[in-house]
Amino acid sequence: MEESIKYLMEQFHLEKQNIRSYSPLTLAYIGDGIYELYIRTILVEQGNRQANKLHKHASRLVKAPAQSKMIETLEPLFTPEEEAVYKRGRNAKSYTTAKNATTGEYRRATGFEAVMGYLYLTGQHFRMIDLIKIGMEALDDGK
Repeated sequence: MEESIKYLMEQFHLEKQNIRSYSPLTLAYIGDGIYELYIRTILVEQGNRQANKLHKHASRLVKAPAQSKMIETLEPLFTPEEEAVYKRGRNAKSYTTAKNATTGEYRRATGFEAVMGYLYLTGQHFRMIDLIKIGMEALDDGK
């Protein structure tokens, strides 16, 4: 994946940016997309299913309440840098709200997505996958 990102940067003449200067909501924006892509990839690679069933399963995993629950397990495992990104994302003033989540869940989910975005943009894909796996296992344990 890292090679494809490098190729993308070359083809669109994109320069490497200072990720630390990005707003936490910008990190959450890309984090939301990449997290959903990883979840969809996991579900599709588990076997061929109807698109509606894939969508329902993915939706449960990418909604704010699930991400908020994952954070309970993940936060103690964060590096100091990840913790700082999470707190910035969680505390960011967003002008949108989640339909099916409390304000607290939505804010924690925004922090989670900011961490996902940070890891993606800094090329820490293995770390992101490891955290997603741990988070999904925590959700499974909560059934």
